[in-house]
Amino acid sequence: MDFKENHIKSNRKTIMRYLYLMTVFFLTLTGFGNMPIFKRYYIADIPGLGWLAEYYVTLYIHYLFAILLIGIISYLIIEYLLTKRKSIKITLSGYIRGSVVAGLLITGILLVIRNHEVSGFAPGFIIFLYLCHLTLVMVLLMAGLHSVIFKKKWYFEVKQ
Repeated sequence: MDFKENHIKSNRKTIMRYLYLMTVFFLTLTGFGNMPIFKRYYIADIPGLGWLAEYYVTLYIHYLFAILLIGIISYLIIEYLLTKRKSIKITLSGYIRGSVVAGLLITGILLVIRNHEVSGFAPGFIIFLYLCHLTLVMVLLMAGLHSVIFKKKWYFEVKQ
């Protein structure tokens, strides 16, 4: 692999990393914005942050970033399966965080389905979904913090 190919690979990896981090940041921000905490604790009164108190604004931004997250994850899974299966090994930290993200996607999709009148989900199940979604968010944030502190990566490259 020459310098140019290595540089392009490095740039793509960096772009995907920052795109993922930005997506998770905005999903977390807008997810907490769906709860009335920003207005209750006067964070929305700070100039430029008033939109955080608007439920439908934060909801639709949350949906847009959720779509972006699904796209990022789909791209990475397809890239892994098609090109990098033999050159990359997923770590335990990667499997844990991947499982948590999968749980978030499943509970999030079920919560979107719940918004339709024909869903027919029981109220207890809806509360269960909300609590699972919120718990998984907290687990992902704690796993991410653990990974940053202890320098745990999602994967490592295998020398061939």
